[in-house]
Parts: sequence; structure tokens; C-alpha cells
Amino acid sequence: MTTRRRFLQQAGLSAGFLLLDSSLKQTAWAAPDVNADFLERARFLLQQAPLIDTHNDLPTVLIEQGADLTKFDLGKVQPKLCADVPRLRDGCVGAQYWSVYVPSGTQKTHTSLHEAAREFDVALRMIRSNPAFEQAHTADDIERIHRSRRIACLLGVEGGHMMEDSAAALRMFYELGARYMTLTHWDNINWADAATDRVEHNGLTEFGKRTVMEMNRLGMFVDISHVSANTMRDAISVSRAPVLFSHSCAFAVDPHPRNVPDDVLSELPANGGVVHVAFIRDFIAPGDSAWQQRRTAALRELHEQYISDKQIEQEIQEWDNANPYPAPQISDVADHIDHIRQVAGIDHIGIGADFYDSDPKSMVTGLADVTRYPYLFAELLRRRYTDEEVLKIAGRNHLRAMRQMERVAAELQKKEAPFMGEEGKVLN
Repeated sequence: MTTRRRFLQQAGLSAGFLLLDSSLKQTAWAAPDVNADFLERARFLLQQAPLIDTHNDLPTVLIEQGADLTKFDLGKVQPKLCADVPRLRDGCVGAQYWSVYVPSGTQKTHTSLHEAAREFDVALRMIRSNPAFEQAHTADDIERIHRSRRIACLLGVEGGHMMEDSAAALRMFYELGARYMTLTHWDNINWADAATDRVEHNGLTEFGKRTVMEMNRLGMFVDISHVSANTMRDAISVSRAPVLFSHSCAFAVDPHPRNVPDDVLSELPANGGVVHVAFIRDFIAPGDSAWQQRRTAALRELHEQYISDKQIEQEIQEWDNANPYPAPQISDVADHIDHIRQVAGIDHIGIGADFYDSDPKSMVTGLADVTRYPYLFAELLRRRYTDEEVLKIAGRNHLRAMRQMERVAAELQKKEAPFMGEEGKVLN
């Protein structure tokens, strides 16, 4: 089992970027040239939308920094963190889903729920201690808080392993403010297959399907980022409400296992769901898969030639210098949006950047931190997206899907009892 951070490191990207020559290190993350008129227009539109980002890992970063919130005044720029109020304001963010993230390896030690409680605690204390933030629970809340010039804050649970097969725990997540749960993270769970693990269930088990239905009844988005393609298909077929991809991109543009295949995208118009496009570089780069395969083959050959780890490290450094990673640009993110628009339609696109650390090299060039959203929308305007289309992608598609989800939940609560599946009684 592996965490997201370890998975990205194992993919070789960190090594590849760190070994670039010094001149590239100084320039690769600089802001690209942007037409000033498009940028000004983008900023104006994002203030109207509101701009809703469905995935940021600030609570986890705070825990990694010791979880003492008194050490960080979020009212000031905090270079060690992946977000703070001044930079969110600069990026025109109107609503932010903060991720409740626990490594999926904790399911082996049965500590997932315990660690999730810690994440909820930090996230809620962070929201409640900052006057610029207010917790939102509904689409109406998001719009009301945005009108008050505060930042609406919501929570998303990044991995169904955290409920530890307990529908009661799922309901507690909802009561604490979770408005989506990602069904898996990097690893399979007892009732669903992940995109980055072996095939075990071939999608959702019966318990998994019942969990999706219970999320519909509660009014919680079924988030199918991170899950296998078959799990995506099962979730869409079972869900009575719009599904969510909180941070995923188009598989046809970059065939990373975390991305969404076209046949799944084509199901979104009937379902009403939204794909929120991420900014992580290896979910975006069109040449990522080929580069990874070539680097893996080079490493394999080096292991056959050398015994010394030091020799292998030196040789792969030379390979990285000679074969720089195909660093994606803002235009590549826009290409993913173009493709999703072509297959699923303009009503099914949103933004879920997935800022998870303070390293600008983790993200697409030009989208290094939360101040940079307007630059992506300036590129969309350059591509002749209309004002209305920009507003939809920025947040109105999400609000539409959320209101639909809320209506479904209100109806289901009149006729369905809570699902009583509990730990130790997982249905096969």
C-alpha cells in the first residue's frame, strides 16, 4: 500500500525534476506571458462565479507541520503551506473543499477512522478560527458566504477506507460537514477497486453499491476520482444523484490510470456529474506515460549492469539530464478541459486543483499555487470560451450538481431508511 506522495515519488517524477540543469530550475516555473485583457476579464468573472475548487490538502499539510494552528496565521502568506487567505483571495477563490486525507495503508492497522477524526478536528478548527472562512453545507450556503466576501469552506473525505465499513461512520462524516467522499484512494478497499491497485472486485461490491445509495440519501457527493474505471461505471449506474470527480483529468489526453476514460465521460450528461480538473503535473502531461516507460526501462537496464546503488544513481541522473520530463503547461490543462467539453459537454467541467504541498514543481508550470487560477481562465478566454462557459467551469456547474444532489436526498429521506451495514458485516 502507498500514499499519494509516495506513489508520485515512485513514479520517478520527483527525481526527474530535481535533476534538471540549474538554468531550467530557475525558469521552468516562471509565469507564462498572458494577455492582460484576458487576465483582467478572467479575474472579473471569477469574482462573479464563485470560483469553487473541490480539492486542497491544507489540513494534512498543517498536521505534517505539527497540527499547532497557533504557529500559522492564515491571514498572512505562509510559504510552507499550500494555501492561506491572501493567496486564496489573489486567486479569486470563492469556495474551497478541504480534503480530509488519511493514507490508505491505515486500513491494515484499523486506524483509518481514528486518523480521520484527527483530520476533521484540524480542518474544523482551521475554519472556525479564521474570520475570512465560514463553513458551508449547501449550495445556498456557498452563494450566501461568497456574497458576504468570505471564503466558503467545505470538507471532502479522500478515501472510503476511513469509514472502516461502517455506515454509521459515514453518517458522522456528513454531520461534521463532509459533502463528498472519494470511494477509494491509491489502494483497493473491502468494497471497491482503486485505479492504482490490482483488480480485486471488478468495480463495486454489493456493500459498495449500498454505500453509494446511502450517500445519495444523505446528500453527499459520490466522488469517483482515484477509483478504477469499472468502479466509476458501477458508481454512475447505481447513483441516483450526480457524481463528482473531485480531482481528475482526461485519460484520452494523458493515459494516467487516475484519469477518466471517454466512455465514462460520455455518461455524465445523463447523470449530471462534474469532472473537476486537477493541476498535478503527471495527470496533465501528454508525454508522461511514454517518459515513465522509458525511464523505467533505463532503470531496469542499469540494475542489470551495476550492483552499486551509487553507480545506478549517477547513471539515472545522467539519463534524467539527457531526457528531461515533458513538463506540462497551462495550455495542457486547457487541452484536458477542451477534451472533456467535447465528450461530456460544457456543463460537466469544474476545477479541483489538488494543491497538496508548497513545492511549485508539484504542479503544472504556471499553476504553481492558489494565486494562479485566473491564468488558466485567461487561457480559456483566449480559446474563445464565452463568459457564461467560464462561469460554469469556475463554479456554476458544481452548484447545479449540488442542488440536484440535495433535491434527490430530500426525496430519498422521505422513503428510505438509513443503510445499517456495519464493520464485520461487509456484503460480498
